[in-house]
Amino acid sequence: MKPIVEVAQSFGINEEYLELYGKYKSKLDLTLSNELQDHPDGKLVLVTAMNPTPAGEGKTLTTIGLVQALNAIGEPTIGALREPSLGPCFGMKGGATGSNKAQIVPSEDINLHFTGDIHAITSAHNLLSAMIDNHIFHGNELRINPQRILWKRAMDMNDRCLRNIVTGLGAGNGAVQETGFMITTASEIMAVLCLSKDLADLEKRLGQMLVAYNEKDEVVTAAQLGAVGAMVVLLKDAIKPNLVQTIEGTPVVVHGGPFANIAHGCSSVIATKLSLKLAKIVVTEAGFGADLGAEKFFNIKCRQAGLTPAASVLVVTVKALKYNGGASKLELDQPNPKALELGLPNMKRHIENIQKFGVPVMVAINHFASDQAEEIDQVIDYCKSIGVKVEISKVWAEGSQGGIDLARTLTQILDAEKTAFTSLYSDEMDTQSKIEKIVQEIYRGAGVSFSPAAVRGIKEIERLGFNSLPVCMAKTPYSFSDQPQLLGAPEGFTLHVRAVSVSAGAGFIVVHTGNIVTMPGLPKSPAAEHIYLDKQGEVIGLM
Repeated sequence: MKPIVEVAQSFGINEEYLELYGKYKSKLDLTLSNELQDHPDGKLVLVTAMNPTPAGEGKTLTTIGLVQALNAIGEPTIGALREPSLGPCFGMKGGATGSNKAQIVPSEDINLHFTGDIHAITSAHNLLSAMIDNHIFHGNELRINPQRILWKRAMDMNDRCLRNIVTGLGAGNGAVQETGFMITTASEIMAVLCLSKDLADLEKRLGQMLVAYNEKDEVVTAAQLGAVGAMVVLLKDAIKPNLVQTIEGTPVVVHGGPFANIAHGCSSVIATKLSLKLAKIVVTEAGFGADLGAEKFFNIKCRQAGLTPAASVLVVTVKALKYNGGASKLELDQPNPKALELGLPNMKRHIENIQKFGVPVMVAINHFASDQAEEIDQVIDYCKSIGVKVEISKVWAEGSQGGIDLARTLTQILDAEKTAFTSLYSDEMDTQSKIEKIVQEIYRGAGVSFSPAAVRGIKEIERLGFNSLPVCMAKTPYSFSDQPQLLGAPEGFTLHVRAVSVSAGAGFIVVHTGNIVTMPGLPKSPAAEHIYLDKQGEVIGLM
């Protein structure tokens, strides 16, 4: 690894703007934005993927490798990524920093506590929880209805037993109430931090968060509780982006970590805009498949931040395509051209969806050693038949050199094709119509079934005047539908919406579909069972 000071200087960042966390990590002082305000913006590229499968698609890996490859061909490029959550690191996925020759370092630090951002968000979230209960305990001046508290608690770990709990049991411990925990990456404070443009905007948004109703059916905000100042203090360092590097020494800004299945799934606006002032090209990613991460990147992040993406890269694998075509996860290494053929419509739909936003798109085939040449050719031929550029990415095995063709084709698109970026829906559309438009045009469902609770939620949003906000779909990432087992490119299904609520500080409406939950559980054999410290003090099993 290079000293982070050296990495920063390679892109014109003076040491005075670095807040060092050892030799290889740094916070970026927010005043750097003032220094760069007259610099022209670079071009923004989104890396997204087809629906995730047990085999893994390598979206983060490909993003990192592409950053390395673009720099290798002389295109000054910075990556803008999300921070890993401890939940997936110790749950199903393991680390989230890429691997082998396409990774960001120091990977163990980034995957674990990093610079403390997610811990700070957890603390701010739970401080607000405590202040709500404390206010009620000490006289309840705001006349908060204990049965209508909206704000749960948060922790950065998967723990299904905490989804629904009862607090206040025992004498002198406050009002007894049903509540629960969410994972920190689903916290509205995480979304607020990632969508704020500066510290003042962060403070304003925190104050707008709805925490409860009072006895008159009026909403109570965090500002009314007097909690905002203390939360800002807890978040004053967390709002600063983190600078690290790839294994080849190219810069990557890592900041924020909302999930894309239960939140908006994008790294921070501050990090993205800062990176655009520093580099000719900025490569960012959005969580899970394009039906979730990319849709929210376009409809929420770009809308709120005024960003215009110049191109998108869709990551696919032969294994994932075969899985979506009906192949068993135990047989994905075996040749199966029929399953591959049946899985290609999944990729095609994601391509079509990205094109609906007016953004040029190409396909990156993340190469595995077990891939058959004939099946790779089958994917390439299909992409060519629908007029989409495609390249094989071998960045895992070869680093930047394995992504040169991908990088060159992307730069050709950036030079030759003009983006005609547009959102899928207008602010003026009502909430129900926005939901139906996403379901029908992105998911390709026939319609939407709204539960009585969801209907009440939509009416309440209208009553409170939040109808103009974009919607954030909370949905399984494994299918276009709300049914995880419905793979490929299903059509004609009904999407079930069970609840609709507003995140007023974040500036979007959350739509809960199917059985999606905001506190994940651990799998039968969590990654934590295979993570340990060896006798030399090295972390084993995290990647």
